[in-house]
Amino acid sequence: MDKTAQMTSVPEKDLAAVVYVSTDSERKQFLNFPYQHYKYDENWVAPLKIQQKELIDTKKNPFYRNAEIALFLAYHNDRIAGRIAAIVNHAFNSHNKEKAGFFGFYECIENQFVTDLLLRVVRDWLSQKGCERLLGPMSPGLLDEIGIQISGFDHRPAILMPHSKPYYDTLLQGAGLRKEMDLLAYKVTTDTVAMNRMERAREIVKKRNPGLTIRSVRKKSFKTEVEIVRRIFNRAWARNWGFYEMDKEMFTHLAKTLRIIIDPDMAVIAEIDGKPVGFSIALPDYNQVFRHMNGTLFPTGIFKLFWYRRKMDNARTALMGVLPEYRNRGIDALMIQTSAMKGMKNGYRSSELGWLLETNTDIIRVSEKVGGHLEKKYRMYSQPLR
Repeated sequence: MDKTAQMTSVPEKDLAAVVYVSTDSERKQFLNFPYQHYKYDENWVAPLKIQQKELIDTKKNPFYRNAEIALFLAYHNDRIAGRIAAIVNHAFNSHNKEKAGFFGFYECIENQFVTDLLLRVVRDWLSQKGCERLLGPMSPGLLDEIGIQISGFDHRPAILMPHSKPYYDTLLQGAGLRKEMDLLAYKVTTDTVAMNRMERAREIVKKRNPGLTIRSVRKKSFKTEVEIVRRIFNRAWARNWGFYEMDKEMFTHLAKTLRIIIDPDMAVIAEIDGKPVGFSIALPDYNQVFRHMNGTLFPTGIFKLFWYRRKMDNARTALMGVLPEYRNRGIDALMIQTSAMKGMKNGYRSSELGWLLETNTDIIRVSEKVGGHLEKKYRMYSQPLR
């Protein structure tokens, strides 16, 4: 495609352009933009640059075996002012029988004109690919960072959750996008957790489900455990908004990435008479470590990693699922309770439960019953492309 994806003739003080990223230098600029954009935002946590690089690497990231991506950089008065990606997720479209296209990796200065240009080139690129609806942001897929933060800006994000500028929602809606779905993040702390209620609920759930056990993930049988979780996930999430089936390679790649940080005490599998029926994966919140590292491991980041990980006291329940035929039995609540109890014994004082679909009233009710309070909201957007 043309190098200059969009150039508009406007007064010199507002000269802006969006270009298609095609060189290594431009990809580096694309990845580095957030580190400057959030430089003075004390609640933004710089992700590891090596991980961000892999997210857009179409050769190393198995997500792109069944997806396409185009990256764009925005310039305003000759300075980089924003970025965005256009993504076609064929797995999503196949599962949902749609012709949807996604945007992701959106970051922008507070300028409606620049955001309009970014969304315009995304819409054009996706329309050329035959897409009929725009969704996003996903950066790039369902199990990566998704959504734009719309509340709770005075709190740092938990691991693998986005942090946004407060004006993003205004800019995106100003560009014609509308709310598709809100995602919620609940916070449970040792001060708010309803221990007595959780213990009573534990006994009730045990009586209702003879043969139910909650066990920790076995790292020595990691491949087998990952496949158990994948199979439950694909069945448990099949009717959820935004879902598409995760193949073995994609799920294994994610698991390998997370293996080094998983605490087996807080990653659990529910079994009834030895049959796996549910899982809950809570991760130590390594954002409490990464905030000291500025996105780099070397030369000093690796020492900071070893030092600050001893001080982590927050976790995030990142993924959970129960097979449909075993729902409404309290198994999800029991898994949360088990992880919370083990986490507190290991020095964790709080845990984030999220993200949760705003339409998933069952898990929202469970989150509130265990003492959680709504801390942050994130938004997904949509727009017709025809």
